[in-house]
Amino acid sequence: MIVVTGAGGQTGLAVVRALRARGEQVRAVVNRRGPRPELTDLGAEVVVGELTQPMPWSGLLSGADALYLIWPNFDPDEAEGAPAIFAEARRAGVGRVVYHSVLRPQARVMPHHAAKDLAQEALDTSGVPWRVLQPCAYAQNFDAQFAEAVRTGVLRSYWGLTQAQSLVDLADVAEAAAVLLTEDGLDGGTFEAAGPEPLTAPRIAELMGERLGREVVADDVIPAGEQPTAYAARCRRTMFDHYRYHGFVGSPRVLTALLGRPPRTFAEHLTTLDVPGEQG
Repeated sequence: MIVVTGAGGQTGLAVVRALRARGEQVRAVVNRRGPRPELTDLGAEVVVGELTQPMPWSGLLSGADALYLIWPNFDPDEAEGAPAIFAEARRAGVGRVVYHSVLRPQARVMPHHAAKDLAQEALDTSGVPWRVLQPCAYAQNFDAQFAEAVRTGVLRSYWGLTQAQSLVDLADVAEAAAVLLTEDGLDGGTFEAAGPEPLTAPRIAELMGERLGREVVADDVIPAGEQPTAYAARCRRTMFDHYRYHGFVGSPRVLTALLGRPPRTFAEHLTTLDVPGEQG
């Protein structure tokens, strides 16, 4: 049985789906009570567990062969909280921990990257067999902007027009996570999950335009105001600033090896999105 935290979010749900497709038993941890048909319909056992609050984890981890730890996005407690969960996994006798990190956590100018770098350091000395998955930015991050481009013909870019990102499809990330959770010979490995091509905002706009059959233009939008002080806002601002000057690209070869095929392109992802007036 495999425990997946953050199962109420898009990443956790995708990982649960990938594991159930392999026939694995899954305990899906969500942060609040209530109906979860998206998980129960997959056949997952749904339990409540709040990573950011002190609580006993022995019951949630009891009988687990593996744990996939997804920490809440842009949460200031990750650097201290994730090592505490690693310790709980060791005490519970969990056979394997896979940590959902980020591409280049050592880029510590971004606070949420720094937190994941510190968590990875703690994982290395946690006393449990471990693997780490380091995804690039998701192709799905642009779904709302695609819908906006349908209406306006404009792609708003907060990270400039010259640097690129290696957008990765979330389904590929989830499939790679399932490999790391279930297959042998990968302990102690850190695995990047980057998409197959570096994409600038103008190229993303061009691909959106090809999908829509009309022009989409990328517009450089610089966030207004001083550096925000709230943690999540500061993470977002430093992230976009970093992307603007340095991009966020990686090699697809590791993900290709994990999947046994090339990762999906951004153009392939766009074909899964609805376009008004298009016949199904």
